[in-house]
Amino acid sequence: MAHAALAVLTSPVLVGPLPAAGIVDASLAGVPIPVIEAPAQPPQDILPLSWSLAQGQDNQEPQPGTTPPDEGEQGEEGEENVIIVEGEYGPAENDPIEEINAASYRITQEVDEALVQPVAYFYRDTLPDPIRDGLSNVVRNLREPANFLNFLLQFKIGDALETLGRFAINSTIGVGGLFDVAEKDGIGLPYRRNGFANTLGFYGVGSGPYLYLPVAGATSLRDVIGDTLDQAVLPFAFGRPFNTPEYAIPYFVVSNLDSRLEVDAELEEIRQTVDPYAARRDTYLYRREREIALLRGEEPPERPAIVEEIDEALPGLQPGETERDPDEDNGPDGPGISYEPTLEPIQLAQAITITRPTEYTIAYAGAEPATR
Repeated sequence: MAHAALAVLTSPVLVGPLPAAGIVDASLAGVPIPVIEAPAQPPQDILPLSWSLAQGQDNQEPQPGTTPPDEGEQGEEGEENVIIVEGEYGPAENDPIEEINAASYRITQEVDEALVQPVAYFYRDTLPDPIRDGLSNVVRNLREPANFLNFLLQFKIGDALETLGRFAINSTIGVGGLFDVAEKDGIGLPYRRNGFANTLGFYGVGSGPYLYLPVAGATSLRDVIGDTLDQAVLPFAFGRPFNTPEYAIPYFVVSNLDSRLEVDAELEEIRQTVDPYAARRDTYLYRREREIALLRGEEPPERPAIVEEIDEALPGLQPGETERDPDEDNGPDGPGISYEPTLEPIQLAQAITITRPTEYTIAYAGAEPATR
């Protein structure tokens, strides 16, 4: 056994299991020792790892309460693994210069909080109600010629005659419109706001791009043109003093202060929304679209949820009413500042407006990759 141990320790060519004792004894006697080699192991093939999400989905049992897809809906081979996500992004279709409008909105709101709102509150709290009402009546009475003319252009003869009667009564008995005598119960001629912007819409002219101007606020290209024509009626028809700064400046100041006070509660609601700019834009465009539809005798558009929430939050909605009267919700200037309701954080992702088309394709195993 000692000889065997020596052979193992000193033989550098011995490979494999320990040789038998007889072989070791023979080596000591001078007999060559054969080399025993271990048999070569065949190389093992590396098997590729292959997996497919689609195969796992095919083998997966449907969850309780779900309906497995119909085989006829899978389409051609490989198409069952393609998920297509479609959407749009970019500015709204009716707001092509959204960045400029949004910047104008922010600046206007800063000016409003710093200057316009304090002046409007001072005007409201300082002047007695009869004086403020009288000034508002004068401004409305000066709009009656434009209202009358546009009712005629829209072939609404009855409304045109009532407007003409209001103007005649308030301009005489009402002391130049200082008192709205025509609206009293004994006469009962209500004020109806109209203008060339409505007439353009009545004949099918679209609103055009949305605009937010520093002075005019929320408007559209059609409304800017119409309002300009409205303000030109008196100076063009009567001349002095309606074409002088002595008339234009007081008219502008009183008109805008009244409008600002009329929409004060609504402005507060708008400022509480997630996106006040979009709320202001969408509500203005909806209300203008509704006014034009009613003017043409058509079904008004469906009211967005944001308008419902704003209307419910504002005072003055009578029991049983579901929507504010467009002739009353914006004050003497007609269309005024409008709204969108505050969105909870969980709803924010659902409220993102996507407006430019694009397509994304996600391909699983077995599907050809698609171009984004």
